[in-house]
Amino acid sequence: MCFSFSSSKLVDRPFDWAYQLEDLGYSGWEIVHEGRQRLTPENLAEARNIVETTHLTITVHLPYSDLNLASVNQPIWEETVLQMKNCLDLASDFARLAVVHPGHFSPLGMQLPDAAWSQAILGIQQVSDHAAELDMRVAVENMVNMPAILGRRPEEIAGIIETVDRENVGFIFDVGHANTNGNVEDFLKLKDQVVHMHVHDNHGERDEHLPVGNGTVPWKKVAQAMKNYKGRIVTEARSLEEGQRSINRLKKLMNIE
Repeated sequence: MCFSFSSSKLVDRPFDWAYQLEDLGYSGWEIVHEGRQRLTPENLAEARNIVETTHLTITVHLPYSDLNLASVNQPIWEETVLQMKNCLDLASDFARLAVVHPGHFSPLGMQLPDAAWSQAILGIQQVSDHAAELDMRVAVENMVNMPAILGRRPEEIAGIIETVDRENVGFIFDVGHANTNGNVEDFLKLKDQVVHMHVHDNHGERDEHLPVGNGTVPWKKVAQAMKNYKGRIVTEARSLEEGQRSINRLKKLMNIE
């Protein structure tokens, strides 16, 4: 079982603090393709240098701000798919897995839910087909408790993966997101489809991204259910220190030395 660090909160000089991760017990970094972590032709050399001078395994979180795979506004949908494909192109030299959000209902999408769902499925298919050409996998993330967001319930995630029907598409289990929906144990029934994990804590109402053990996530049940999981566990933390606290607690829960 391997641990990666990811943070959309820690924005200062990410290509510098990444070098501290191995000393904190991490073996990977999930780059969030947003803000200062956004991969560009200009900073690719910095990313490659991290890969070449450390033993970190890199995964990438596809962009999501102001984008929507479920948009029924065709130019917005096309721009979303384009930006995700561009991210895959930039990351393909050193990353083999990319995380994707399934999208959300816009005001018009709420009036046309079937069309919005169809757009989301088609978008994930196009992104995953492009990823397959680059020898990459795509992991669809379960989402936080906000009414307009797709993928909050296990049946939605299972339905997306089944309908997308691509060999390189799997499920990334975000434990904290599930806790805001009160369905952690229901999501654990999909454990055999999990190819990647995000871990953080909260009190069941907001996406607080607290260290593991500082909220109400039933971590003992999660650890027991996922004891045979062989993939990567990503701590989504607000700071390096809180990330280290999370992996130390997870190691105790899972009896990892």
